Amino acid sequence: MSTIEYPTRAYAALAADKPLEFFNFNRRGLRPDDVLIDISYCGICHSDLHTARNDWGRSTYPVVPGHEITGTVAAVGDKVAKHKVGDRVAVGCMVDSCKTCADCEDDLEQYCLQGMTGTYGGTDWQDGSPTRGGYADKIVVRDEFVLRVPDALDMAAAAPLLCAGITTYSPLRTWKVGRGSKVAVAGLGGLGHMGVKLAVAMGAEVTVLTRSPGKAEDAARLGAAHVLITTDRDAMKAAGNSFDMILDTIPVRHQVAHYLPLLKVDGSHVMVGMIEIMPEMHSGHLLRRRNLSGSGIGGIAETLEMRDFCAEHGVKPDIEMVSMQDVNTAYDRLEKADVRYRFVIDMQSLKDAA
Repeated sequence: MSTIEYPTRAYAALAADKPLEFFNFNRRGLRPDDVLIDISYCGICHSDLHTARNDWGRSTYPVVPGHEITGTVAAVGDKVAKHKVGDRVAVGCMVDSCKTCADCEDDLEQYCLQGMTGTYGGTDWQDGSPTRGGYADKIVVRDEFVLRVPDALDMAAAAPLLCAGITTYSPLRTWKVGRGSKVAVAGLGGLGHMGVKLAVAMGAEVTVLTRSPGKAEDAARLGAAHVLITTDRDAMKAAGNSFDMILDTIPVRHQVAHYLPLLKVDGSHVMVGMIEIMPEMHSGHLLRRRNLSGSGIGGIAETLEMRDFCAEHGVKPDIEMVSMQDVNTAYDRLEKADVRYRFVIDMQSLKDAA
């Protein structure tokens, strides 16, 4: 391992009740299988907001959020063969796993039986240090968790694919969505809008489930064939037994049982939004062989598949660029759902402040 550490400029949450602020720290020196990345862009995920404000009760400060990272390789360790200086690369929600357990061997590193290492808020396997994310000018990552960004993908738009993209792509692929599938997407935010775009690109007939009639125009623009207003009881009843899959991206507590009657026999309601407390429901909603399940991100192989799918089909998130210095304003807007549909930080703004 190189003894040279890398002074790093970043923004961090120092406490749950304080705004993010400028923060200096050192990235580790390169191990033989490490890649040093000069960060260009980093998406803002709802998980960043929850972690910064300790909404889940497990944050350890200081926290440098950010797990939707794109940038350029600045240096590589002695044993790195698949990345070279100057390559366009990306890093998602994890930076390591044991790579030896049954799940890792099945390319499901996100479900590593020893616990995958999160890009931030995790613990490094080798030295026990806390991991710190992409709201920074650089990052050091094990080479197997660094992905190449093809020329067909814009670097800024590619950043949210590393979380919002793979989080919605993985369940769509796992539940074999394709031509002829009828998919409902619940919620039209950062995850939901990617779910619509991906399902449409896979050939599905997509319906957006929303409480807001004002979302209809955007849903159509994103490719949805229909919008179902979930407060309209007659419309919900008429749509019963219609869908092969409901992709539930709603990030707050809601009545899941309200949606289950929409599923066909053997249909699946798949939750990808993080909800602290699930409402109670009657098991009778599941007795038509309806399935209630959940899904996290994807493994590295599936993330590469998602990357190539998006490049081939021209699928990219709708983004709004913000400066690093405006991250707290972006957090406030995100909490109010005032974004269409993903904030991306231009890290040049942090570098220019030097």
